[in-house]
Amino acid sequence: MNHQDKLWAGAAKVDITPPLGTIINGDFVVHYAQYVHDPLYAKALLFRDGKLTLAIVVVDICVMGQELLDEAKALVAQKHSIPPSQILISSTHTHAAGAVEEVHLVQADLAYRKKIPGYILNTVTQAFKNLEPAKVAFGKVEAPEHVLCRRYIMAESYQPFNPVTGQADQVKTNPFGAESQILRPVTNPDPELCFLAVQSVKGRWISVLGNYSLHYVGDWENGTLSADYFGVFSESMKKKLGAGEEFVGMMSNGTSGDVNVWDFINKDRYPKDHFAKSQLIGEALAEKVVSQIRHLQWDSSLELSASLKIIEVSRRMPTQEALQAAGTVVSTGGYERLVPDEEGLKKLYAREQLLLRDYPFKATCPLQVLGIGKARIGGLPGEFFAETGMRLKENSTDDPYFTISLANGNVGYVPPAHELESGGYETWRCRISNLETDAEAIIRKTLSDMIKKSKNH
Repeated sequence: MNHQDKLWAGAAKVDITPPLGTIINGDFVVHYAQYVHDPLYAKALLFRDGKLTLAIVVVDICVMGQELLDEAKALVAQKHSIPPSQILISSTHTHAAGAVEEVHLVQADLAYRKKIPGYILNTVTQAFKNLEPAKVAFGKVEAPEHVLCRRYIMAESYQPFNPVTGQADQVKTNPFGAESQILRPVTNPDPELCFLAVQSVKGRWISVLGNYSLHYVGDWENGTLSADYFGVFSESMKKKLGAGEEFVGMMSNGTSGDVNVWDFINKDRYPKDHFAKSQLIGEALAEKVVSQIRHLQWDSSLELSASLKIIEVSRRMPTQEALQAAGTVVSTGGYERLVPDEEGLKKLYAREQLLLRDYPFKATCPLQVLGIGKARIGGLPGEFFAETGMRLKENSTDDPYFTISLANGNVGYVPPAHELESGGYETWRCRISNLETDAEAIIRKTLSDMIKKSKNH
């Protein structure tokens, strides 16, 4: 790598806080923004060597679909000549942000959705203006205390309700009110907090991109706008590092489809005041990263790489019999005042079967690998379980690796086959959980092969 090929980096953030009254994603039913607790951002981190540019964008939003993100990438490509394969855009998955995709009975807020591609373009444009010679370092630290498997094996006397099949599941997700029936969690979460640190060659802080497999915290009232612990981590990093206002802290969502922070066994584990838990967790994770700074090995001469592969995966579509049964349920109405109890869930998921009927039989899944020196960052377009992320890390040998989920699109929950067979909320067939039984294995192997191929070039 010659002098012109030295690494450059730049970061920026753009305020994307929606106006009050905007529809909020993250629940079965609609909520509207009534109160802004903290601002929401689209954040961009750019890298450039002598050959190509990488753009990593993290947006404080619940989920964004491929169509919307392809539109944003097209704007960036047109203005800055960055191919889509070199742009990774992900959602943090805060459940207190504007709705830009329809999920269950929550429709997209179209007025807000129209703004998102422009916000993304603006933050990338600002990051371009901030490019300067830089150095980077990868690190990781264990943080198992804030991640819990939310799927539980229950006592035989407890029958987990499945609104799609009408039968009992083997697994219960989030067993509120049935804590005494819990036997054990199904599996273990990914305990690692991975991060990418970026400084100017003179040592001024540019950005820290964290990656942690915690779904979200959600310790607020409905109607609140908040970046959740993702935002707390970002602001805490700036304060703890003593960085300037130009510093951009970022937290991406790892493989957290089966993970949250709700402790059903030790209910007094965290403070119960609104925002107290997300504040505690965000600050604690930032402190863990800061504790590793002195151990980092910095490099300013790194080769960049990128690859993007779009594969098709079959869907689990409802049978004609299932559609007829769903039609009977939907015809009884009651959606305007639906409550997500057992009867309400039956209605909700019956509607989902009828809407899923019109989906293509195959889903498109964009898979991405970004390379920064020996390190690799994988991008997966949905909510993947901790098992997927940990197996990808195992296959990445000793080089730094982490997975950013909800990246470049959203195919919904993608459980491993054995988890799909066990049931639980994440497996219930609907528009956000419908891929075939072996989809996770297909996607994981494809991404793993992409990682290996990128290292051999």
